[in-house]
Amino acid sequence: MGYTITEKILARAAGQESVRAGDEIMAKPDFVLAYDFPGYTDVYFKQMKEEFGIEKVAEPERFGIFIDHMVPVASPKEEELHKGTRAWCAENDVPLYERKGIGHQVAAEVGYATPGAFVVHFDGHISQLGTFGTLAIGLRRNVLEAFVREKVSIKVPETVRVNLHGNLKPGVMARDVFHHIVRVLGPSSCRFQVLEIGGDGLEDLSIEGIQSITCLAMFTGALTAIVNPANERLEYARSRARKELEPVSSDPDATYSAVHDIALDDLEPLVVIPPTPANSRNLSEYVGLDVHSGYLGSCASGRLEDIEVAARILEGRQVKSGFMLHVIPTSHEIMAEAGRRGYLSTLAEAGAYLSTSSCDFCYGRIATMTEGQRAVSTGTLNVKGRMGSPDSEIYLCNAATVAASAIEGCIADPRAYL
Repeated sequence: MGYTITEKILARAAGQESVRAGDEIMAKPDFVLAYDFPGYTDVYFKQMKEEFGIEKVAEPERFGIFIDHMVPVASPKEEELHKGTRAWCAENDVPLYERKGIGHQVAAEVGYATPGAFVVHFDGHISQLGTFGTLAIGLRRNVLEAFVREKVSIKVPETVRVNLHGNLKPGVMARDVFHHIVRVLGPSSCRFQVLEIGGDGLEDLSIEGIQSITCLAMFTGALTAIVNPANERLEYARSRARKELEPVSSDPDATYSAVHDIALDDLEPLVVIPPTPANSRNLSEYVGLDVHSGYLGSCASGRLEDIEVAARILEGRQVKSGFMLHVIPTSHEIMAEAGRRGYLSTLAEAGAYLSTSSCDFCYGRIATMTEGQRAVSTGTLNVKGRMGSPDSEIYLCNAATVAASAIEGCIADPRAYL
């Protein structure tokens, strides 16, 4: 009986010949990542010294810290947090990535998405590194274990396999694929398991599109998501990898807790209605609903293909008066390339507000809504209060829908503009 890619990665990390789902193991993460945020990294740094007597991490090259929230700062207290993070990284010789973009994306750009690697973080959206055959798990507060000792305790998870088949139609994007997966499987279908994505339909998705899908895995209940590394994804990752590891893939006879097949050919643009990310609906049911703002960004979207489709739709057109469209590229690398290609000037001429990469628009620190307002968003969540007032509403959708809705001031079908 064969092994899944997850079992193979964890076996190597545990120093064992093999492991199976259900085994309790101690595994050494290849990389330990985090972004500075009150109650997380500042607490870890303090506990390391005061409770564990650790003055300096033993292998600083295994760690990476990102400053991507509260950027730019709006108070002295926020700057104090960043100042403390800078000092800890300097004292420990740990790489710090500040104002480079959203950490989960930057992590891939700077080589932490090493095929075959085991990565931990406290935030579950690190799962997008799975696009490159990396097992990246958000351990929440339990990630402190990775800061204070070499190995972490983990139960080898089972894996749910989802095979994608066919091709997407114009106006349908990877965001729609993920929200359709939630609609078909359910929001708890992969609870405490790994979501493994495969099938011939992967060939119709870009690296960026697959990142969108793997990033959102937690909304199926999954611990993370992963894709067997191949072709362009493998080339991208290995050219940037911070460590030399042999890529691994699931065996053809690997054991899965469930296998699902998803057809892409007839998929329509979707919208996820408030107040939970489980409420996937066909976009056509909500066309015409008034919305007041749009957000194109986050660790789940805001990549080059998202910006490109928005620019294509908005070229020669204008954002409707009174509508607030915010376009936030996921990283500075992406923003620079979007600028070179002319997408940013097109969006600016159409009336979009452009900002450098930051997580702050996604969790409502910037561009907040007031009571009664609605937004179309490529953010990660649509729960009450996520982008301001608990009496505002968030409709999650793809980047093309955000752009089309900005023109009309209501939820609009992007296929009319493509």
